[in-house]
Amino acid sequence: MATFLLDRSTLFLIVSNLLVIIFAVWQKWELSTTLWIYWLQSIIIGFFNFLRILTLKNFSVENYKINNQPAANSLSTKLFTAFFFAFHYGFFHLVYAFFLIFLIRTQDIQIASIGLGGAIFFVDHFFSFLHNKKTDDKTNPNIGKIMFSPYARIIPMHLIILFGAGLFLNSQNQLLLIFFLLLKTAVDIIMHIKKHSLSQT
Repeated sequence: MATFLLDRSTLFLIVSNLLVIIFAVWQKWELSTTLWIYWLQSIIIGFFNFLRILTLKNFSVENYKINNQPAANSLSTKLFTAFFFAFHYGFFHLVYAFFLIFLIRTQDIQIASIGLGGAIFFVDHFFSFLHNKKTDDKTNPNIGKIMFSPYARIIPMHLIILFGAGLFLNSQNQLLLIFFLLLKTAVDIIMHIKKHSLSQT
């Protein structure tokens, strides 16, 4: 795990989260706006994980089963895994989006700010994807662990997000917002490191 503490993908993640916090405070974003930005970040994580699976050159299928049968190390396994992940992950976030729609007031959402935050995280996760691809090409990662690794990252992160929404959604206190954003950032970085450790073992 210590290897990932100083790698470029972790540093990019720290910088991108800090940029979002700076813009949130500077532009006085509503918490509802940051919730949608972090939902979008989660979508971006899934998108690049989908691409990561599709671009695997070599991979292990150890302990990986499809329909309760040991998976073959083949192109069809890679394609099935990628598109099954996209469907399952996408459905999870569709349900999550409906939850956010009912949880927060849509009139408070700042579309331009969501686009800005999404762009920051897209650049961050693009560089993380390149970092992962370089490592994957030199190793033999387990495709099953790669498929499940985003869930291990985003579920704790979003529990913090929803917990923060329940506490701070109706608050105008900027200090509370900063605390919430820093807490989310800390969890994001910790789960990012754990995700990389999981998917590359």
